[in-house]
Amino acid sequence: MMGREDWAGLASRLDIASGLFIEGQYVNARSGKTFDCLNPATDQIIAKVAQGDVADIDLAVASAQAALRDGRWRSLAPRTRASILLRLADLVEVHTQELALLETLDMGKPISDVLNIDIPEVVNTLRYFAECIDKIEGGVTATPVGTLHTITHEPLGVVGAITPWNYPLMMAVWKLAPALAAGNCVVLKPAEQAPLSCTRLAQLFVDAGGPPGVFNVVNGLGPEAGKALALHPDVAKLTFTGSTAVGKLLLGYAGQSNMKRVALETGGKSPQILMPDLYDLDAAVDRAVGGIFDNAGQVCNAGSRLLVHQSLHDEFVQRFIARAQQAYQTGDPLDPATTLGPMVSQTQRQNVQARIDQAISDGAKPVLGGLSPDTQGAGAYLQPCVFTGADNTMRIVREEVFGPVATVQAFETEEQALAMANDSDYGLAASVWTADLKTAHRMVGALQAGVVWVNCFGDGDMTQPFGGYKQSGNSRDKHKDSLLSYMQTKSAWFQLG
Repeated sequence: MMGREDWAGLASRLDIASGLFIEGQYVNARSGKTFDCLNPATDQIIAKVAQGDVADIDLAVASAQAALRDGRWRSLAPRTRASILLRLADLVEVHTQELALLETLDMGKPISDVLNIDIPEVVNTLRYFAECIDKIEGGVTATPVGTLHTITHEPLGVVGAITPWNYPLMMAVWKLAPALAAGNCVVLKPAEQAPLSCTRLAQLFVDAGGPPGVFNVVNGLGPEAGKALALHPDVAKLTFTGSTAVGKLLLGYAGQSNMKRVALETGGKSPQILMPDLYDLDAAVDRAVGGIFDNAGQVCNAGSRLLVHQSLHDEFVQRFIARAQQAYQTGDPLDPATTLGPMVSQTQRQNVQARIDQAISDGAKPVLGGLSPDTQGAGAYLQPCVFTGADNTMRIVREEVFGPVATVQAFETEEQALAMANDSDYGLAASVWTADLKTAHRMVGALQAGVVWVNCFGDGDMTQPFGGYKQSGNSRDKHKDSLLSYMQTKSAWFQLG
Protein backbone atom coordinates (compact mmCIF):
# COMPACT_ATOMS: atom_id res chain seq x y z
CA MET A 1 0.00 0.00 0.00
CA MET A 2 1.31 3.43 -0.93
CA GLY A 3 2.03 5.89 1.86
CA ARG A 4 2.30 9.67 2.06
CA GLU A 5 5.89 9.74 0.84
CA ASP A 6 5.01 7.62 -2.19
CA TRP A 7 2.18 9.96 -3.17
CA ALA A 8 4.33 13.03 -2.54
CA GLY A 9 6.99 11.56 -4.80
CA LEU A 10 4.49 10.96 -7.60
CA ALA A 11 3.12 14.46 -7.13
CA SER A 12 6.56 15.98 -7.56
CA ARG A 13 6.86 14.31 -10.97
CA LEU A 14 3.44 15.25 -12.32
CA ASP A 15 3.36 16.86 -15.74
CA ILE A 16 0.44 19.24 -15.30
CA ALA A 17 -1.40 20.51 -18.39
CA SER A 18 -2.34 24.13 -17.72
CA GLY A 19 -3.70 25.32 -21.07
CA LEU A 20 -7.20 25.54 -22.44
CA PHE A 21 -8.29 22.53 -24.51
CA ILE A 22 -9.80 23.55 -27.84
CA GLU A 23 -10.07 21.58 -31.09
CA GLY A 24 -8.20 18.64 -29.60
CA GLN A 25 -5.14 20.43 -28.28
CA TYR A 26 -3.87 22.55 -25.41
CA VAL A 27 -3.66 26.26 -26.19
CA ASN A 28 -2.90 29.46 -24.33
CA ALA A 29 -5.63 31.98 -23.62
CA ARG A 30 -5.97 34.56 -26.39
CA SER A 31 -5.11 37.29 -23.88
CA GLY A 32 -2.08 35.41 -22.57
CA LYS A 33 -3.43 35.72 -19.02
CA THR A 34 -3.05 33.03 -16.39
CA PHE A 35 -4.27 32.51 -12.84
CA ASP A 36 -2.60 30.72 -9.95
CA CYS A 37 -3.88 27.27 -9.06
CA LEU A 38 -3.15 26.80 -5.34
CA ASN A 39 -2.76 23.70 -3.18
CA PRO A 40 -5.13 24.44 -0.25
CA ALA A 41 -3.10 22.18 2.06
CA THR A 42 0.07 24.23 1.64
CA ASP A 43 -1.04 27.51 0.01
CA GLN A 44 1.64 26.84 -2.63
CA ILE A 45 1.15 27.37 -6.36
CA ILE A 46 0.60 24.12 -8.26
CA ALA A 47 0.38 25.61 -11.74
CA LYS A 48 -0.34 28.80 -13.61
CA VAL A 49 -3.47 28.02 -15.58
CA ALA A 50 -4.54 29.73 -18.80
CA GLN A 51 -7.30 32.22 -18.00
CA GLY A 52 -9.90 32.13 -20.74
CA ASP A 53 -12.42 34.88 -21.35
CA VAL A 54 -15.02 35.87 -23.96
CA ALA A 55 -12.63 35.40 -26.90
CA ASP A 56 -11.71 31.88 -25.81
CA ILE A 57 -15.33 30.91 -25.20
CA ASP A 58 -16.15 32.14 -28.71
CA LEU A 59 -13.32 30.02 -30.12
CA ALA A 60 -14.37 26.91 -28.17
CA VAL A 61 -18.05 27.26 -29.11
CA ALA A 62 -17.08 27.76 -32.77
CA SER A 63 -15.00 24.56 -32.57
CA ALA A 64 -17.92 22.67 -31.06
CA GLN A 65 -20.33 24.10 -33.65
CA ALA A 66 -18.09 23.01 -36.50
CA ALA A 67 -17.91 19.50 -35.05
CA LEU A 68 -21.69 19.47 -34.70
CA ARG A 69 -22.33 20.63 -38.28
CA ASP A 70 -20.02 18.16 -39.98
CA GLY A 71 -21.39 15.27 -37.90
CA ARG A 72 -18.01 13.94 -36.77
CA TRP A 73 -19.63 12.88 -33.48
CA ARG A 74 -23.42 12.89 -33.73
CA SER A 75 -23.39 10.97 -37.03
CA LEU A 76 -21.27 8.13 -35.70
CA ALA A 77 -23.09 4.85 -35.22
CA PRO A 78 -24.44 4.61 -31.66
CA ARG A 79 -22.19 1.69 -30.77
CA THR A 80 -19.18 3.58 -32.14
CA ARG A 81 -19.88 6.49 -29.82
CA ALA A 82 -20.45 4.01 -27.01
CA SER A 83 -17.11 2.32 -27.66
CA ILE A 84 -15.28 5.66 -27.43
CA LEU A 85 -16.87 6.48 -24.09
CA LEU A 86 -16.08 2.98 -22.86
CA ARG A 87 -12.44 3.44 -23.89
CA LEU A 88 -12.46 6.77 -22.08
CA ALA A 89 -13.64 4.98 -18.93
CA ASP A 90 -10.81 2.47 -19.36
CA LEU A 91 -8.29 5.30 -19.72
CA VAL A 92 -9.57 6.97 -16.57
CA GLU A 93 -8.89 3.69 -14.76
CA VAL A 94 -5.41 3.48 -16.28
CA HIS A 95 -4.69 7.06 -15.16
CA THR A 96 -6.30 6.71 -11.73
CA GLN A 97 -3.21 7.74 -9.79
CA GLU A 98 -2.55 10.80 -11.95
CA LEU A 99 -6.17 12.00 -11.82
CA ALA A 100 -6.41 11.34 -8.09
CA LEU A 101 -3.28 13.38 -7.45
CA LEU A 102 -4.61 16.27 -9.53
CA GLU A 103 -7.84 16.26 -7.50
CA THR A 104 -6.02 16.07 -4.17
CA LEU A 105 -3.45 18.75 -4.94
CA ASP A 106 -6.00 21.05 -6.54
CA MET A 107 -8.93 20.74 -4.14
CA GLY A 108 -7.50 19.30 -0.91
CA LYS A 109 -9.63 16.14 -0.92
CA PRO A 110 -7.94 13.22 0.91
CA ILE A 111 -6.28 10.90 -1.59
CA SER A 112 -8.12 7.88 -0.16
CA ASP A 113 -11.48 9.53 -0.87
CA VAL A 114 -10.56 10.25 -4.48
CA LEU A 115 -9.32 6.71 -5.04
CA ASN A 116 -12.26 4.99 -3.37
CA ILE A 117 -15.16 7.32 -4.21
CA ASP A 118 -14.55 9.88 -6.95
CA ILE A 119 -12.63 7.97 -9.61
CA PRO A 120 -14.79 4.81 -9.42
CA GLU A 121 -17.89 7.01 -9.76
CA VAL A 122 -16.40 8.71 -12.84
CA VAL A 123 -15.74 5.32 -14.43
CA ASN A 124 -19.22 4.02 -13.57
CA THR A 125 -20.87 7.14 -14.98
CA LEU A 126 -19.03 6.92 -18.29
CA ARG A 127 -19.83 3.23 -18.68
CA TYR A 128 -23.48 3.67 -17.69
CA PHE A 129 -24.19 6.38 -20.26
CA ALA A 130 -22.12 4.63 -22.92
CA GLU A 131 -24.40 1.64 -22.55
CA CYS A 132 -27.48 3.87 -22.74
CA ILE A 133 -26.62 5.23 -26.18
CA ASP A 134 -28.25 2.53 -28.28
CA LYS A 135 -31.17 2.07 -25.87
CA ILE A 136 -32.89 5.33 -26.83
CA GLU A 137 -36.08 4.57 -28.70
CA GLY A 138 -38.46 6.77 -30.65
CA GLY A 139 -42.05 6.00 -31.51
CA VAL A 140 -44.58 5.42 -34.26
CA THR A 141 -48.09 6.49 -33.36
CA ALA A 142 -51.44 5.15 -34.56
CA THR A 143 -52.48 7.18 -37.60
CA PRO A 144 -55.02 6.92 -40.45
CA VAL A 145 -54.27 4.67 -43.41
CA GLY A 146 -51.92 6.40 -45.83
CA THR A 147 -50.05 8.34 -43.14
CA LEU A 148 -47.09 7.66 -40.87
CA HIS A 149 -46.09 9.59 -37.77
CA THR A 150 -42.66 9.13 -36.17
CA ILE A 151 -41.14 10.61 -33.04
CA THR A 152 -37.35 10.62 -32.83
CA HIS A 153 -34.75 12.02 -30.43
CA GLU A 154 -31.95 14.30 -31.60
CA PRO A 155 -29.07 16.02 -29.78
CA LEU A 156 -29.65 19.63 -28.76
CA GLY A 157 -26.42 20.95 -30.27
CA VAL A 158 -23.64 22.64 -28.30
CA VAL A 159 -23.94 22.15 -24.55
CA GLY A 160 -22.20 24.51 -22.15
CA ALA A 161 -21.30 23.00 -18.77
CA ILE A 162 -20.21 24.96 -15.70
CA THR A 163 -19.11 22.63 -12.93
CA PRO A 164 -18.10 22.99 -9.25
CA TRP A 165 -14.90 22.51 -7.30
CA ASN A 166 -16.10 20.14 -4.56
CA TYR A 167 -16.11 17.04 -6.77
CA PRO A 168 -14.31 18.46 -9.81
CA LEU A 169 -14.10 15.42 -12.08
CA MET A 170 -17.14 13.53 -10.84
CA MET A 171 -19.57 16.45 -11.15
CA ALA A 172 -18.21 17.28 -14.58
CA VAL A 173 -18.68 13.72 -15.82
CA TRP A 174 -22.22 13.59 -14.45
CA LYS A 175 -22.94 16.23 -17.11
CA LEU A 176 -20.41 15.39 -19.82
CA ALA A 177 -21.26 11.71 -20.11
CA PRO A 178 -24.99 12.09 -20.91
CA ALA A 179 -24.40 15.18 -23.05
CA LEU A 180 -21.82 13.36 -25.18
CA ALA A 181 -23.80 10.12 -25.20
CA ALA A 182 -26.74 12.06 -26.65
CA GLY A 183 -24.54 13.22 -29.55
CA ASN A 184 -23.95 16.81 -28.44
CA CYS A 185 -20.67 18.70 -28.50
CA VAL A 186 -19.56 20.26 -25.23
CA VAL A 187 -17.75 23.32 -23.92
CA LEU A 188 -16.83 22.87 -20.25
CA LYS A 189 -15.93 25.70 -17.87
CA PRO A 190 -14.63 24.02 -14.69
CA ALA A 191 -14.49 25.88 -11.39
CA GLU A 192 -11.35 28.02 -11.31
CA GLN A 193 -10.52 26.66 -7.84
CA ALA A 194 -9.94 23.12 -9.18
CA PRO A 195 -9.72 22.81 -12.98
CA LEU A 196 -6.77 20.48 -13.49
CA SER A 197 -8.42 17.04 -13.64
CA CYS A 198 -11.09 18.22 -16.10
CA THR A 199 -8.48 19.62 -18.44
CA ARG A 200 -6.67 16.29 -18.37
CA LEU A 201 -9.91 14.42 -19.06
CA ALA A 202 -10.35 16.30 -22.33
CA GLN A 203 -7.04 14.93 -23.64
CA LEU A 204 -8.02 11.43 -22.54
CA PHE A 205 -11.25 11.79 -24.56
CA VAL A 206 -9.20 12.43 -27.70
CA ASP A 207 -6.82 9.60 -26.79
CA ALA A 208 -9.87 7.33 -26.58
CA GLY A 209 -10.78 8.19 -30.16
CA GLY A 210 -13.04 11.16 -29.53
CA PRO A 211 -12.95 13.60 -32.48
CA PRO A 212 -11.26 16.98 -31.84
CA GLY A 213 -13.69 19.81 -31.20
CA VAL A 214 -16.34 17.60 -29.63
CA PHE A 215 -15.17 18.21 -26.04
CA ASN A 216 -13.52 21.56 -25.28
CA VAL A 217 -12.42 23.02 -21.95
CA VAL A 218 -12.04 26.73 -21.19
CA ASN A 219 -10.61 27.47 -17.76
CA GLY A 220 -11.28 30.91 -16.38
CA LEU A 221 -13.20 33.01 -13.92
CA GLY A 222 -16.94 32.73 -13.52
CA PRO A 223 -17.79 36.40 -14.21
CA GLU A 224 -15.76 36.25 -17.43
CA ALA A 225 -15.67 32.80 -19.02
CA GLY A 226 -18.75 31.44 -17.24
CA LYS A 227 -20.87 34.46 -18.08
CA ALA A 228 -19.71 34.41 -21.71
CA LEU A 229 -20.71 30.75 -22.03
CA ALA A 230 -24.14 31.44 -20.53
CA LEU A 231 -24.74 34.37 -22.88
CA HIS A 232 -23.45 32.70 -26.03
CA PRO A 233 -26.18 32.51 -28.69
CA ASP A 234 -24.83 29.28 -30.18
CA VAL A 235 -25.09 27.32 -26.94
CA ALA A 236 -28.31 25.30 -26.95
CA LYS A 237 -28.24 24.23 -23.31
CA LEU A 238 -26.38 25.29 -20.19
CA THR A 239 -25.94 22.80 -17.37
CA PHE A 240 -24.67 24.02 -14.00
CA THR A 241 -23.88 22.79 -10.51
CA GLY A 242 -23.04 25.45 -7.95
CA SER A 243 -24.56 28.11 -5.76
CA THR A 244 -28.18 29.20 -5.93
CA ALA A 245 -27.13 32.82 -6.39
CA VAL A 246 -25.10 32.02 -9.51
CA GLY A 247 -27.86 29.74 -10.80
CA LYS A 248 -30.26 32.68 -10.75
CA LEU A 249 -27.78 34.77 -12.73
CA LEU A 250 -27.50 32.04 -15.36
CA LEU A 251 -31.27 31.94 -15.82
CA GLY A 252 -31.13 35.66 -16.54
CA TYR A 253 -28.29 35.30 -19.02
CA ALA A 254 -30.25 32.64 -20.90
CA GLY A 255 -33.19 35.01 -21.19
CA GLN A 256 -30.97 37.83 -22.37
CA SER A 257 -29.47 35.70 -25.14
CA ASN A 258 -31.22 32.88 -26.98
CA MET A 259 -33.55 31.38 -24.33
CA LYS A 260 -31.24 28.37 -24.08
CA ARG A 261 -32.28 25.57 -21.80
CA VAL A 262 -30.77 25.91 -18.32
CA ALA A 263 -30.37 22.89 -16.04
CA LEU A 264 -29.50 23.83 -12.46
CA GLU A 265 -28.36 21.79 -9.47
CA THR A 266 -27.80 24.39 -6.79
CA GLY A 267 -27.71 24.73 -3.03
CA GLY A 268 -28.82 22.40 -0.29
CA LYS A 269 -29.53 22.31 3.43
CA SER A 270 -30.49 18.70 3.90
CA PRO A 271 -32.28 17.50 7.05
CA GLN A 272 -31.57 14.15 8.67
CA ILE A 273 -34.55 13.14 10.80
CA LEU A 274 -34.06 10.60 13.61
CA MET A 275 -37.37 9.18 14.82
CA PRO A 276 -37.66 7.69 18.33
CA ASP A 277 -38.20 4.15 17.00
CA LEU A 278 -35.03 3.98 14.90
CA TYR A 279 -33.53 0.53 15.06
CA ASP A 280 -29.83 1.35 15.59
CA LEU A 281 -28.70 4.67 17.06
CA ASP A 282 -25.02 3.98 16.46
CA ALA A 283 -25.66 3.31 12.76
CA ALA A 284 -27.64 6.53 12.51
CA VAL A 285 -24.89 8.47 14.28
CA ASP A 286 -22.22 7.03 12.01
CA ARG A 287 -24.08 7.94 8.83
CA ALA A 288 -25.09 11.35 10.19
CA VAL A 289 -21.45 12.17 10.93
CA GLY A 290 -20.40 11.16 7.43
CA GLY A 291 -23.34 13.01 5.94
CA ILE A 292 -21.99 16.36 7.10
CA PHE A 293 -18.24 15.91 7.58
CA ASP A 294 -17.30 13.91 4.46
CA ASN A 295 -15.35 16.10 2.01
CA ALA A 296 -15.04 18.68 4.82
CA GLY A 297 -18.75 19.40 4.48
CA GLN A 298 -18.23 20.76 0.98
CA VAL A 299 -21.16 18.78 -0.42
CA CYS A 300 -24.33 20.23 -1.94
CA ASN A 301 -26.55 17.62 -0.29
CA ALA A 302 -24.66 17.62 3.03
CA GLY A 303 -26.94 16.56 5.88
CA SER A 304 -26.21 19.65 7.95
CA ARG A 305 -29.57 19.86 9.78
CA LEU A 306 -29.85 17.03 12.31
CA LEU A 307 -33.42 16.82 13.59
CA VAL A 308 -33.48 14.43 16.55
CA HIS A 309 -36.43 13.33 18.67
CA GLN A 310 -36.17 14.84 22.14
CA SER A 311 -35.96 11.39 23.75
CA LEU A 312 -32.73 10.72 21.81
CA HIS A 313 -31.29 14.24 21.66
CA ASP A 314 -28.75 14.24 24.49
CA GLU A 315 -27.51 10.70 23.83
CA PHE A 316 -27.27 11.43 20.11
CA VAL A 317 -25.21 14.59 20.66
CA GLN A 318 -22.83 12.73 22.97
CA ARG A 319 -22.30 9.87 20.52
CA PHE A 320 -22.15 12.21 17.52
CA ILE A 321 -19.33 14.25 19.06
CA ALA A 322 -17.39 11.14 20.05
CA ARG A 323 -17.76 9.62 16.59
CA ALA A 324 -16.78 12.85 14.83
CA GLN A 325 -13.66 13.23 16.96
CA GLN A 326 -12.72 9.62 16.27
CA ALA A 327 -13.42 9.58 12.54
CA TYR A 328 -12.37 13.02 11.29
CA GLN A 329 -8.90 14.30 11.91
CA THR A 330 -7.19 16.89 9.74
CA GLY A 331 -3.95 16.00 8.01
CA ASP A 332 -1.98 16.02 4.79
CA PRO A 333 -4.41 14.97 2.06
CA LEU A 334 -1.60 12.98 0.42
CA ASP A 335 -1.51 10.74 3.50
CA PRO A 336 -3.91 7.80 2.94
CA ALA A 337 -4.72 7.90 6.67
CA THR A 338 -6.09 11.46 6.47
CA THR A 339 -9.88 11.66 6.75
CA LEU A 340 -10.36 15.44 6.73
CA GLY A 341 -8.50 17.65 4.30
CA PRO A 342 -8.50 21.43 4.08
CA MET A 343 -11.23 23.61 2.67
CA VAL A 344 -10.74 24.31 -1.03
CA SER A 345 -9.22 27.75 -0.34
CA GLN A 346 -8.44 30.24 2.38
CA THR A 347 -11.37 32.30 1.13
CA GLN A 348 -13.75 29.39 1.66
CA ARG A 349 -12.30 28.70 5.11
CA GLN A 350 -12.82 32.33 6.07
CA ASN A 351 -16.39 32.27 4.74
CA VAL A 352 -17.25 29.22 6.82
CA GLN A 353 -15.54 30.62 9.91
CA ALA A 354 -17.61 33.79 9.53
CA ARG A 355 -20.79 31.65 9.52
CA ILE A 356 -19.62 29.89 12.69
CA ASP A 357 -18.87 33.19 14.44
CA GLN A 358 -22.27 34.56 13.38
CA ALA A 359 -24.03 31.48 14.79
CA ILE A 360 -22.32 31.96 18.15
CA SER A 361 -23.34 35.61 18.11
CA ASP A 362 -26.94 34.57 17.34
CA GLY A 363 -27.03 32.33 20.40
CA ALA A 364 -26.31 28.86 19.05
CA LYS A 365 -24.11 26.77 21.35
CA PRO A 366 -20.98 25.15 19.88
CA VAL A 367 -20.53 21.73 21.48
CA LEU A 368 -17.69 20.76 19.11
CA GLY A 369 -15.32 23.20 17.42
CA GLY A 370 -16.51 26.72 16.84
CA LEU A 371 -13.42 28.61 17.92
CA SER A 372 -11.38 30.51 15.33
CA PRO A 373 -8.27 28.41 14.62
CA ASP A 374 -4.70 29.64 14.56
CA THR A 375 -4.35 31.15 11.09
CA GLN A 376 -0.57 31.39 11.22
CA GLY A 377 0.02 27.93 9.79
CA ALA A 378 -0.29 27.04 6.13
CA GLY A 379 -3.36 25.36 4.73
CA ALA A 380 -7.08 26.17 4.68
CA TYR A 381 -7.91 23.78 7.52
CA LEU A 382 -11.02 23.95 9.69
CA GLN A 383 -12.09 21.61 12.46
CA PRO A 384 -15.60 20.06 12.43
CA CYS A 385 -18.20 22.10 14.28
CA VAL A 386 -21.53 21.11 15.87
CA PHE A 387 -24.15 23.46 17.32
CA THR A 388 -27.07 22.83 19.63
CA GLY A 389 -29.66 25.37 20.69
CA ALA A 390 -30.19 26.69 17.16
CA ASP A 391 -33.62 27.34 15.69
CA ASN A 392 -35.06 27.87 12.23
CA THR A 393 -34.78 31.65 12.45
CA MET A 394 -30.97 31.53 12.60
CA ARG A 395 -28.80 31.90 9.51
CA ILE A 396 -26.77 28.82 10.52
CA VAL A 397 -29.94 26.75 10.02
CA ARG A 398 -31.38 28.56 7.01
CA GLU A 399 -28.31 29.24 4.82
CA GLU A 400 -25.98 26.81 3.10
CA VAL A 401 -22.60 26.87 4.85
CA PHE A 402 -20.69 24.46 2.59
CA GLY A 403 -18.30 23.44 5.31
CA PRO A 404 -18.00 20.97 8.22
CA VAL A 405 -20.74 22.58 10.32
CA ALA A 406 -23.86 20.84 11.68
CA THR A 407 -26.79 21.89 13.85
CA VAL A 408 -28.72 19.51 16.13
CA GLN A 409 -32.34 20.43 16.85
CA ALA A 410 -34.84 18.54 18.98
CA PHE A 411 -38.44 17.84 18.00
CA GLU A 412 -41.41 16.28 19.78
CA THR A 413 -43.72 14.97 17.04
CA GLU A 414 -43.50 13.73 13.46
CA GLU A 415 -45.53 16.74 12.32
CA GLN A 416 -43.09 19.11 14.00
CA ALA A 417 -40.10 17.33 12.45
CA LEU A 418 -41.60 17.58 8.98
CA ALA A 419 -42.45 21.25 9.46
CA MET A 420 -38.89 21.99 10.57
CA ALA A 421 -37.42 19.98 7.69
CA ASN A 422 -39.57 21.67 5.03
CA ASP A 423 -39.07 25.17 6.46
CA SER A 424 -36.25 25.87 4.02
CA ASP A 425 -35.61 27.53 0.68
CA TYR A 426 -33.83 24.34 -0.34
CA GLY A 427 -35.01 20.84 -1.14
CA LEU A 428 -32.12 18.83 -2.49
CA ALA A 429 -32.08 15.81 -0.16
CA ALA A 430 -33.27 14.45 3.19
CA SER A 431 -33.11 11.31 5.27
CA VAL A 432 -35.41 9.55 7.72
CA TRP A 433 -34.38 7.00 10.34
CA THR A 434 -37.25 4.82 11.55
CA ALA A 435 -38.02 1.14 12.01
CA ASP A 436 -41.63 1.60 10.92
CA LEU A 437 -42.32 1.19 7.20
CA LYS A 438 -45.60 3.11 7.39
CA THR A 439 -43.86 6.04 9.09
CA ALA A 440 -41.08 5.98 6.50
CA HIS A 441 -43.50 5.90 3.57
CA ARG A 442 -45.59 8.71 5.02
CA MET A 443 -42.60 10.94 5.71
CA VAL A 444 -41.01 10.33 2.31
CA GLY A 445 -44.22 11.59 0.74
CA ALA A 446 -44.33 14.67 2.95
CA LEU A 447 -40.68 15.75 2.64
CA GLN A 448 -40.03 18.46 0.05
CA ALA A 449 -36.81 17.03 -1.38
CA GLY A 450 -35.74 15.49 -4.66
CA VAL A 451 -33.81 12.65 -2.97
CA VAL A 452 -34.88 10.96 0.27
CA TRP A 453 -32.90 8.24 2.02
CA VAL A 454 -34.48 5.91 4.56
CA ASN A 455 -32.22 4.39 7.23
CA CYS A 456 -29.15 5.56 5.32
CA PHE A 457 -27.63 8.72 3.90
CA GLY A 458 -25.90 9.30 0.56
CA ASP A 459 -26.55 5.82 -0.82
CA GLY A 460 -27.47 5.16 -4.45
CA ASP A 461 -26.18 4.31 -7.88
CA MET A 462 -26.54 5.50 -11.47
CA THR A 463 -30.21 4.51 -11.58
CA GLN A 464 -31.00 7.20 -8.99
CA PRO A 465 -31.96 10.64 -10.37
CA PHE A 466 -30.10 13.32 -8.38
CA GLY A 467 -31.52 16.82 -8.04
CA GLY A 468 -33.77 18.91 -5.88
CA TYR A 469 -36.94 20.86 -5.25
CA LYS A 470 -37.38 24.60 -4.70
CA GLN A 471 -34.17 26.66 -4.87
CA SER A 472 -32.03 23.54 -5.03
CA GLY A 473 -32.52 23.55 -8.79
CA ASN A 474 -34.61 22.30 -11.66
CA SER A 475 -32.74 19.35 -13.14
CA ARG A 476 -31.64 15.77 -12.47
CA ASP A 477 -28.21 14.25 -12.95
CA LYS A 478 -27.53 10.50 -13.30
CA HIS A 479 -30.27 8.09 -14.47
CA LYS A 480 -31.29 7.41 -18.07
CA ASP A 481 -33.66 10.40 -18.04
CA SER A 482 -30.62 12.66 -17.76
CA LEU A 483 -29.58 11.47 -21.22
CA LEU A 484 -32.98 12.42 -22.62
CA SER A 485 -32.66 15.90 -21.09
CA TYR A 486 -29.77 16.53 -23.48
CA MET A 487 -31.98 15.64 -26.46
CA GLN A 488 -35.03 17.09 -28.20
CA THR A 489 -37.90 15.27 -29.87
CA LYS A 490 -38.71 15.61 -33.54
CA SER A 491 -42.19 14.80 -34.79
CA ALA A 492 -42.49 13.86 -38.50
CA TRP A 493 -45.88 13.34 -40.22
CA PHE A 494 -45.71 11.50 -43.56
CA GLN A 495 -48.55 11.65 -46.08
CA LEU A 496 -48.06 8.39 -47.95
CA GLY A 497 -51.19 8.31 -50.15
